[in-house]
Amino acid sequence: MLQQKIFEVDDPVAVRDLIAAHSWATLVSHTPGDGLVVSHLPVLVEEPGHGAGTGAETGAGPSEEERGRIVITGHLARTDAASHQLGTHPVVVIVQGPHGYVSPVWYEETPHVPTWNFVVAHLHGRPEVLDPARTYQVLEQTVDHFESRFAQPWKLSRVSDYAERIASGVTGFRLAADRVRAKAKLSQDESPEVAGRVAEALETPEGPWTHPALAHAMRTARRPA
Repeated sequence: MLQQKIFEVDDPVAVRDLIAAHSWATLVSHTPGDGLVVSHLPVLVEEPGHGAGTGAETGAGPSEEERGRIVITGHLARTDAASHQLGTHPVVVIVQGPHGYVSPVWYEETPHVPTWNFVVAHLHGRPEVLDPARTYQVLEQTVDHFESRFAQPWKLSRVSDYAERIASGVTGFRLAADRVRAKAKLSQDESPEVAGRVAEALETPEGPWTHPALAHAMRTARRPA
């Protein structure tokens, strides 16, 4: 990914917030036999100071090697995990935030060409494959994360017998990223007036490319730290 200082996101909190808000990710591996393997799956971001690996149940803190790194957990079908040869080599997990087309018409000045604004993070590392007990815990945490918006959240424990039975076909993993590349290309290279016009166009309810979330990200990117 082309990295430019003006668009670089180097704040771990911002990256964690991105993952928490946009948890549907893309996992990319390069395996010796099959070459590139790609899967799509939900991931969760682990808060700093939480337990590491299978020691999480006992409340063990992160290792010195992991301290300060962004850590995610996730799960995928066991057959997919086998295709990735998960745990035997480094992978990339891609998390994509709001993104959308930007028309030169919205700039109201020339010269400009169309572009695409977006927020994305690439997390590189070698995942740790979790045992069945920890995998089930990841499944519970994933359900709790997405159900938290409901007034009466649904719990996996409501169907625990069934869930435990089908969980045998799932592989959980934990990835402590050893390299993170995050980018927020949100018209920071334009004047405040031009960026404001683009954001307004994205907020127009009947507009051809309405995207309020992208407009919000653009406005947030310009607020003083």
